[in-house]
Amino acid sequence: MGEEFEGRDLGESVFWGVDLQRSTFRDVNFTGVSMRGVWLIDVEVDGLVDRLVINGVDVTDHVNANDPWQPLRGMLRPTDRAGLLASLDALDAAWSETIEEARRLPDGQRHASVDGEWSFVQTLRHLVFGIDKWFTVPVVGGSFHPFGLSNTGSADVPWPGVDSSADPSFDEAVAARAERIAQIRSHLLGITDEELASEVDIIENGPTPVLECVHVVFEEGFEHLRYARRDLAALV
Repeated sequence: MGEEFEGRDLGESVFWGVDLQRSTFRDVNFTGVSMRGVWLIDVEVDGLVDRLVINGVDVTDHVNANDPWQPLRGMLRPTDRAGLLASLDALDAAWSETIEEARRLPDGQRHASVDGEWSFVQTLRHLVFGIDKWFTVPVVGGSFHPFGLSNTGSADVPWPGVDSSADPSFDEAVAARAERIAQIRSHLLGITDEELASEVDIIENGPTPVLECVHVVFEEGFEHLRYARRDLAALV
């Protein structure tokens, strides 16, 4: 097992003569990265692509034109209120469609794990937790929903109000997420540029601009949507 670099700011670092074979990069910001003399052999990249140049060839349009998750993937980091609301609506519509697909399954399958991943109900609970961590609590001043399910690495953090023994039904988890999405939408309708630029304190992560908090909520919603659809396909 190699060394882990989690939550560290390595911006403007120089990696020269470094062996990164079989490394894994998750939730990493590669904006403005320059690579020279690298070997890209059997490399898989899954993420937002905005101006990607390989060997002098701009492959951005080709990649995005063949990305089945466009345009939703490209809507995750808007910078103004109108864009945030449009992204929220698009993401919520995609989730609503996926929830209806899950509703057609037997209840046992909605609580079933695929390849050790979270069940559909657990995924909904994690989305509620993510919204609470990054928005409900720090931005709105609300509290954590008892149904929230934290990521494994944060399970030992004493999240106030979260019931670790909670076992909500599918409908209860759906309702909890819908309530949180409605809360986000209501708050964004009146948000100002000054508030988006202001910083709030995030448990575990520290001071973060409100705009970045919303982006995290969107990105979490998008990535778990992809995982949920992947696993639903395996259950059908």
